[in-house]
Amino acid sequence: MSISVETFFLAPDGQGTLQAQIQQMVAQGILTGRFHRGEKLPSSRRLAQHLGVSRITVTLAYTELLANDYLTSRGRSGYYVSENAPVPPVYDPTPQSEDNVDWSRAITRTFTGGDTPKKPLDWNRYRYPFIYGQVDPTLFDHANWRLCAMQALGAKNFSSLTSDLYDQDDPLLLEFIARHTLPRRGITARPSEILITMGAQNALWITARLLLNRRRSAAFEDPCYHSQRDLLTHMRCAMTPIRVDGDGLPPEAIPAGTDVVFCTPSHQSPTTATMPMQRRRALLDRARALNALIVEDDYEFEMAFLGAPYPALKSMDRDGRVIYVGSFSKSLFPGLRLGYLVGSEPFIREARALRASMLRHPPGHIQRTAAYFLSLGHYDAQIRRMSDALHVRRKALEAAVARHGLSIAGRGVYGGSSLWMRAPEQVDTDQLAEQLKAVGVLIEPGAAFFAGDARPKNFYRLGYSSIPESRIDGGIARIAETIRTHWT
Repeated sequence: MSISVETFFLAPDGQGTLQAQIQQMVAQGILTGRFHRGEKLPSSRRLAQHLGVSRITVTLAYTELLANDYLTSRGRSGYYVSENAPVPPVYDPTPQSEDNVDWSRAITRTFTGGDTPKKPLDWNRYRYPFIYGQVDPTLFDHANWRLCAMQALGAKNFSSLTSDLYDQDDPLLLEFIARHTLPRRGITARPSEILITMGAQNALWITARLLLNRRRSAAFEDPCYHSQRDLLTHMRCAMTPIRVDGDGLPPEAIPAGTDVVFCTPSHQSPTTATMPMQRRRALLDRARALNALIVEDDYEFEMAFLGAPYPALKSMDRDGRVIYVGSFSKSLFPGLRLGYLVGSEPFIREARALRASMLRHPPGHIQRTAAYFLSLGHYDAQIRRMSDALHVRRKALEAAVARHGLSIAGRGVYGGSSLWMRAPEQVDTDQLAEQLKAVGVLIEPGAAFFAGDARPKNFYRLGYSSIPESRIDGGIARIAETIRTHWT
């Protein structure tokens, strides 16, 4: 790999001879980690032309660096960063200037903080990772995804890769969603009523941005997806948390004056409760009486391995007041960041304009690769493979939980990839999670899912999408033993 000549420049106020400045410039690039071992430097001729100095000046600087083992020479091939160069393990350069800006005054709105916890990036190093939403690489069809990506890179698809679609989406992906994905949820929609987003999170943000402001009110589930609550907080709207029960969000608890209701009726997050049909109809009736809109996050309907899921709330909507959010991140892999919004044309038109002003459109190559993967049947095969594996893991997890005396607070009627757990009242699962890390177990504490100050501390979530069946019992045994040792 070659280092671009554009990387090099002489500071106007540089000290010392030109040779010394060039030598220092290269050495600093190596010491700060910008230049890596084995990378090729520009030729002395090219660098001299670029810097406007004589070639001999560059040659002498390179020679000095060669003598100090910062560089190595490979015959006529040129100069390279030496394998023995003192390269730091992390690129963390010294700031070029002092920061004299009062950012507390300059920033008009903050987005740090909130309740959304940070998952450990090294989760796969733990032997018992009961972490929700992570992909198991053994279940993913790498070979066919690679073939679809290569097909998307072909000359036939050159325009989808290189064109600035501005506010448009890949027609093949839209067609698959309209003809295949949505009908499985009972939803009929035209392409003009569908918008591709950078995952469900982006879809929820666009929706909240369009529908809420300081004069409007949002109702949401409690507990709920913590990023959802953080997002609503940033909208600065009035917020009403509604405590869910075994059937999800109770419609009668939605207060008068509510403008938008956010819910996960098919698989409540995180309790996994499924809203029955009678309550779904009651929710639609309540929204109609309040003239409110409903945002339905159908984030995990593909993981219905215990039976066919109920039709989506959107499929029962006759007023156009339900906005549907779907995602491929759970069924394919979270790093894909590909979701979609379904709603009435006036809403989607404004959502498309908002998306265009922010990111124009999700990358065309990713959309086309996903379109091929879905339309060629690989996606359905992937879902079947994942569902079979999750079903086996679910049975193993429930058996282990029963065997070791733990308590399940919520389990999805149709499947899913997690269990909502309840520890004894005296257990603080934030502390429990830290204690479990020492024995190789990762769990998700539940307090962050709840709104308000008096949050229950004894709930936690166990995901089983990325832990092998063979390790489930050992992980559950460690959870039970840690609770007994420290909390009883």
